[in-house]
Amino acid sequence: MTHHRVLVVDDSAFMRKVISDAIELLADFTVCGRARNGREAIIQARLLKPDIITLDVEMPIMTGLEALPELLKTAPVNVIMVSSLTSSGTEETMKALSAGAVDFIAKPDNGISSVDRLSEELACKLRAAAEAQYRPVSLSAPVKRVPNVQSSGTSERAVVIGTSTGGPKALQMVLPLLPKDLPCPVFIVQHMPAGFTASLSKRLNNLSAITVKEAESGEIAKNGVAYIAPGGYHLTMIRKGTNVSLQLDQEKPVHGHRPAVDVLFTSAAKAQFEHVTAVILTGMGKDGAEGLKQIASHSPYTCLSESEASCIVYGMPRAAESTGLVTAVHHLHEMAAEIVRRC
Repeated sequence: MTHHRVLVVDDSAFMRKVISDAIELLADFTVCGRARNGREAIIQARLLKPDIITLDVEMPIMTGLEALPELLKTAPVNVIMVSSLTSSGTEETMKALSAGAVDFIAKPDNGISSVDRLSEELACKLRAAAEAQYRPVSLSAPVKRVPNVQSSGTSERAVVIGTSTGGPKALQMVLPLLPKDLPCPVFIVQHMPAGFTASLSKRLNNLSAITVKEAESGEIAKNGVAYIAPGGYHLTMIRKGTNVSLQLDQEKPVHGHRPAVDVLFTSAAKAQFEHVTAVILTGMGKDGAEGLKQIASHSPYTCLSESEASCIVYGMPRAAESTGLVTAVHHLHEMAAEIVRRC
């Protein structure tokens, strides 16, 4: 059995203990060290060479965001951010994910039940991080040019995107390349808890020509707008004549997720679009594969899957490809151009 060594970094002694205790319950993970701030973390990482680091976002002396670039230079390591639910905490977490952290967990507010939930979530995140491919952030990655769009009238097409671990970074390499006059709406499920999708949407909107926003229940979908499912809510759509109305609900999680990609994809399959472009990006697990089957059964479609060469975690694309329904596999740098070509 492979043992993955974890460095725990947190300003709070309580959180260091909670995280360490949760890790020690897992047979294939062990705590190799602890640190109280970013400066200590850098020293420990150089000495201990951990496989994974859990890194508090907000710390004195040196914050997690300040320490992250140096930690990523020390050795191939996957970093999980540990974030508060404050506005500044969620925004800093989005910056960290863009800078190379593979995932994050939210700190519990209080109470034994919330600590138990953190332990369960941490186990999932650690396993994803153990599977994740270390990919240094490239500032000059080759990007396939996106063609100009010639559009008139209202589109009866849609783009649906599903992603999980590594998704915020992947979305940042796709959505900003889509043209403002994209002739269809885009619907996105990113596995993420409540409180963080607002920061993700805001960050992506600031970087993109298209409008990026959290989906709101009852709003009518518009071309050139990307709608991100809010954390804690499934996103579905209902056809109302020539319009498509968005709906949010808190039905039970699917594959442990709410929002779930399968729920979005199944809804898109039944919304009577002339064509659906389904996109599966990096993520652990199989969410999206069953929904893809529904799309293929109900609608003319294209399915684009992210290649293993660019995925942080190849699980969701692999599961989609195993259905035999994927139209084409593309490196992330090509994905925006391919989406536009299929619209």
